[in-house]
Parts: sequence; C-alpha cells; structure tokens
Amino acid sequence: MIGVVSLLAFVLIALLVTRVATVALRTTGLSHETARFQARSAFSGVGFTTTESEDIVNHPVRRNIVLGLMLLSTGGVVTSISALLLSFVNTSGYQPLLRATIILAGLVVLWVLASSDWVEGRLSQLIERVLTRWTDLDVHDYVRLLEISGDYSITEFTVDADEWLCGRRVGDVQLAKEGVVVLGIRRRDGHYVGVPPTGTPFEAGDTLVVYGRSTGMYELQDRKAGASGDAAHERAITEHSRVVAEHVAV
Repeated sequence: MIGVVSLLAFVLIALLVTRVATVALRTTGLSHETARFQARSAFSGVGFTTTESEDIVNHPVRRNIVLGLMLLSTGGVVTSISALLLSFVNTSGYQPLLRATIILAGLVVLWVLASSDWVEGRLSQLIERVLTRWTDLDVHDYVRLLEISGDYSITEFTVDADEWLCGRRVGDVQLAKEGVVVLGIRRRDGHYVGVPPTGTPFEAGDTLVVYGRSTGMYELQDRKAGASGDAAHERAITEHSRVVAEHVAV
C-alpha cells in the first residue's frame, strides 16, 4: 500500500505545486490561463514551443519559477512510479484489484478537487497571501486588476501597409472614441513605445498592444485604408457611444 499512497501523495503535491506556480507566474503579468498552461507544461516536462514560452525564458523571475518546477518534477515522477510498481510485487488474490480501485478512486477525488472553481478560488487566495508574506514577488492578479471582463480584453495585432491605421498618428485616429486604448507599439526593429504620445505614427510592421471591446478590435485589425476605413471609424464611434449610454443608463 505504500506505493499506492505514494502515488496519490505525489499527484496531490503536483496539483499544489502547479497551483502555487500558476499564481507566482500570474504575478509577473501572465494571464491566468497562460500561467496555468505553462506551469503544467513545465512540471510535466512537455515543453511546448510557443510565444509564451519565449516570454518566460526571457524573463528572469518566470525562468526561475519554471526551473524550480522542472527540478521538482524530475525526482518526484521517478520515485512515485518506482514505488507504485513495487507495491504490486508479491501481491496475490484480491490485493491488486483493491489497490487499483483505491488508486482510481483517489485520482477521481483529486480530479474533482482540482476542477472545482470554489477550491481554486480559495486556494489561490491562500497562495497569494503566503507569497505576499514570504516572498518579494509583486503579487497581483493583473487580469482582475485591469477589470478585463465581459467583452473587454487586451490583444496584439500587426499593422499592414494597406490598413487604415498605417501612416496616421495616434492623436489623429482618436481610437479612444471607439473605445480602444493603445497601450504600446512594438516597432519592427524590436523597439517598444509604451503609452505612445499623440504624435506617434503607426508604421507598417508595428505590433500594437491595445485594450478595448473585443468586437471593436477585431474590426479595427481588418480595417482597410481609404473612404471605407473612414466610414468604419465613424460607425465604431457611434457604436461605442451607444454602448456607453447603455451602461450609464443601467
């Protein structure tokens, strides 16, 4: 039975460790879903090659968190599997079936707990308090801090040469009237302009970091230059004014 208990204990510890890592990664500015995916990826040793992975490797705090996950998972997996295999050695009769049943039942219980939103919320709050007290991490849920909910989100998109934004300046396009805020511009050469001034031009190849209503930003990404783009801009302003009026009325 030692092997069975060891396996269930390892799964429980793995869930707790990845949850702690998720909260820690989230404090560095990652969204909750991205932080959870990267934590589980690092702990399982899968190592997906994604843009988020590059952001983690290039960030010293995130890199240390992921490195710790890798070190913890290496010994734990081998030890648990070895103990589990040894627990089935020299067993007979109903014992193998009993132990397999206990493992299955234990895994189901742990899966239910891991899938519970209530458990996740309470555990995340506890982990945040612990990290705040015992570490120097800047513990904030930036998604909640920015009040990203409903139809609002932060996204990135690239400006093409034939698009409405290309060649215009930040102050000229008045995107705020559409409900879109430009948080930053990453130039084609890698230079980043945070909170760009009104005189900053949009250039072909720029990657914009914007905040606003998702539906409006999708349209903005595909908006072409010329009269059709100007008309779309006016429609977007009208639509945003309607949405604001509805919210004020509520």
